[in-house]
Amino acid sequence: MEKNDAAAENGSELQRYRTLYDMLLEAIPSSVLLIDRDLRIVSVNRNFLEKNRRTLPDTIGRRLDEVFPAIIIDQMDFSGRIRQVFERNYYIKGERMTYRAPGIPLRIYYYSILPFSWKGVVELAMLLMEDVTEQVRLSEEVRRVERHLASVVESAQDIVLSTDMEARILTWNTAAERLSGFTLNEVRGEYFFNLFHRDDQGEMSNVFANLRAGKDAQMVEWDLKTKDGGRVPVSWIFSPMKDHLSQTVGVVAVGRDLTERRKFEAQLLQSQKLAALGVMAGGIAHEIRNPLAVCASAAQFIMNPEISPEFRQECAEKIHAGIHRASMIIENLLRFSRPSVQTDLKEIDLNFLLEETLSLVTNQARIQKIEMHWQAAPEPIRINGMEGLLQQAFLNLLLNAIKAMPDGGALGIAMDKTDREAWVSISDTGHGIAANDLNNIFDPFYTTAPAGQGSGLGLSICYSIIKQHFGTIVADSEAGKGSTFTVRLPMMEANAA
Repeated sequence: MEKNDAAAENGSELQRYRTLYDMLLEAIPSSVLLIDRDLRIVSVNRNFLEKNRRTLPDTIGRRLDEVFPAIIIDQMDFSGRIRQVFERNYYIKGERMTYRAPGIPLRIYYYSILPFSWKGVVELAMLLMEDVTEQVRLSEEVRRVERHLASVVESAQDIVLSTDMEARILTWNTAAERLSGFTLNEVRGEYFFNLFHRDDQGEMSNVFANLRAGKDAQMVEWDLKTKDGGRVPVSWIFSPMKDHLSQTVGVVAVGRDLTERRKFEAQLLQSQKLAALGVMAGGIAHEIRNPLAVCASAAQFIMNPEISPEFRQECAEKIHAGIHRASMIIENLLRFSRPSVQTDLKEIDLNFLLEETLSLVTNQARIQKIEMHWQAAPEPIRINGMEGLLQQAFLNLLLNAIKAMPDGGALGIAMDKTDREAWVSISDTGHGIAANDLNNIFDPFYTTAPAGQGSGLGLSICYSIIKQHFGTIVADSEAGKGSTFTVRLPMMEANAA
């Protein structure tokens, strides 16, 4: 009776372990087969059956060559490898196999063959097959995307580079090599700041600090040093580089060479100057004739020997004043029309600059019966800028205002300053700008003037000049009620204080 109880208990324990074995076998995400010495399958899990569309009765007891295609058996030498496992009691691990069962897509496996030994004798061989089809496909897709992205970066005509959070260069594309003359090996690991003028490095530190703080892309214009000692104007966009946790781990910089655009802008600027000179020609000619007429009359009186010394002195003073007035007008015209390649900033008195510019359009406004109201700042306002460019911008704004009032009106010019910036307001009582045009007026070649009467470049050049001086220009207008253009420019630090 006790023997029967023990046998029953052993049977129950054996059944328990078999159930546990079956559970583990079914839970394994790999395909598992147990094979005997005759190369017949004695056990198989559900994973293998499902992936190969087989049933358990149709698999158990079958030989390997009845389950796997012959080409797989021969190519992988399953028979020989399994026999080695039985004979030498060692395992084969990590071999790759490509397998296509009838009626199912191609699958890729990594397989291992392990001996199952009992008391030193190998009783079974365990074939483990790990399906890596999706991993391989994803890996190939990742490599394809990486190759595509690398091709895009290398084919780009713009500079594309990346740095770590300390601004050390990590990548450097072909366009960067071509433009700077430095190869990737020469700049990898170097500080990005070292490729720029010392005056720009403070602003660079601020840009990288903003990116580290989580701010969005930053746009700036800095000159890039070249290997031969030159400098290339470049427009930069800096963006944070994120990892899979959306943490900023570096910086991506895209730079566009501005050399050709600057040349084009200079050509446009000069053509606009000549066009503006043509508009002013009639008014300027009249303005010069007035002092010349006074000079001519005074000279005729001086030639009369009978005039008094006092009257002769008065005539001489009028001649001197008239010549000085004409000389000033001519000097302003020459300064405005003469091409300038000077791009260095210098100290400018904005009050004086506007007074000179206004002198160029005063007579034109008078001819069109336009009242000018000039409100100068109570004290000098000093800024850093390029005098000729700023005069061009303000002159274009003034001429546009005059052109908007062909039947007369009022032109207001006011200026003042806040803590750190100066502002200039130019307003007119002309026909105004329609709401649907207001957002486009600074776009190149956008014009609402009749064909042949406007190039659409004047306001675009104004915008470019003001941006070049780190300022802003905005327009406020309503159709039929006039327009106001407001320019804001940063002041010199000493003046701002």
